[in-house]
Amino acid sequence: MFRVFLVFLFCIVSLSAASLKVENWGKGETFLTFLEKNKLPLSIYYNLEPEDQKITTDIMSGVKYQMLMSDDGQIEQVLIPIGEELQLHIIKEKDTYKLTNTPISYQENERVLTVEIKSSPYQDIIDKTNNYLLAHEFIQAFKNSVNFKRLRKGDRVVIFYKKRVRLGRQFGAPKIEAAMVEVRGHKNYVFSYNKGRFYDDKGKEVEGFFLAKPVNYRRISDGFTYKRWHPILKRYRAHLGIDYAARSGTPVRAAGNGKIIKIGRRGGYGKTITIKHDNGYKTLYAHMRAYRKGMKRGKWVKKGQVIGYVGSTGMSTGPHLHFGLYKNNRAINPNSVVKVTKSKLTGKKRKEFFAYTKKFKKDIEVALNSYEQPVKEKSFEYMVSLDQKQNNMQ
Repeated sequence: MFRVFLVFLFCIVSLSAASLKVENWGKGETFLTFLEKNKLPLSIYYNLEPEDQKITTDIMSGVKYQMLMSDDGQIEQVLIPIGEELQLHIIKEKDTYKLTNTPISYQENERVLTVEIKSSPYQDIIDKTNNYLLAHEFIQAFKNSVNFKRLRKGDRVVIFYKKRVRLGRQFGAPKIEAAMVEVRGHKNYVFSYNKGRFYDDKGKEVEGFFLAKPVNYRRISDGFTYKRWHPILKRYRAHLGIDYAARSGTPVRAAGNGKIIKIGRRGGYGKTITIKHDNGYKTLYAHMRAYRKGMKRGKWVKKGQVIGYVGSTGMSTGPHLHFGLYKNNRAINPNSVVKVTKSKLTGKKRKEFFAYTKKFKKDIEVALNSYEQPVKEKSFEYMVSLDQKQNNMQ
């Protein structure tokens, strides 16, 4: 019997006479420095299409990746996450290496949680579920709309959410569909609607963390997607941001208050600025022609403040701003928090919203009157090991 490792990134791997190394992507490490460090041919990178070269820049510092090694120490395969749905897969074929984008396979399950307040919603959710991400998402959903200091013991919380499951464990942040919190017996609701925005039961958008539009643009030349099948190239591609096409020199503005944590060239993204905001958010501004005078690492900027100018630096086919948004180092769709629509639903959307929430309100009442003890989550690790006799992992 030998040891077989089930890897978080879902693929078929033969593990006979091989070992798996799990490493953390280093701070400041690039895909090229990774190839050099591991004596892999730089042609792996240079043979990629420009868009695929850019996606290697989205590998987040600290992410765990896997390298499958042969018994003589040669790298057979490398698996590097670039999001929750796609991974870079380097594989050795005879005497050459090739790189492809491979989707991550997962199950999405719906869950409901009912909690009676004993100390605070955040802590009580963690005590019941061991799910720190769910607790964080719940607090953010109600931020600035509910005063949690007014809660008292015996008030209740109900959360309907979806979670992704991989190898029997949650990975990634859960997505709240509807939630209710009692404040001294008064029920407060939020519902996820209209591209993941949160609204109260009157159809008014809940004021949480919102970003301003970063640039005056002509059109959106490329939208956000974790995983997109290219019908001509016959492979998956990702675009972890929004591309705003605009005239060269158009001012680029900070989408929110925050501190500049990176400024300078960043691979295929050219001249970039990264700003750190509250609540685990970061924004990326790429392909800029120039920075505004005075912009430097460590500088605090305000929402709407000009930080640079639209350009076409790096791998770009024309002037545009690539705008990326990250939450807890996870790329998310900027449209989920960029405020570009009215804060209150009207007309047809309002009617559809009330039809959508009617069922959730009934389900919340059921959950308040009959609920089971939730199962505590196990923290997801990128690797799980099992002893098996078979040679291949499905």
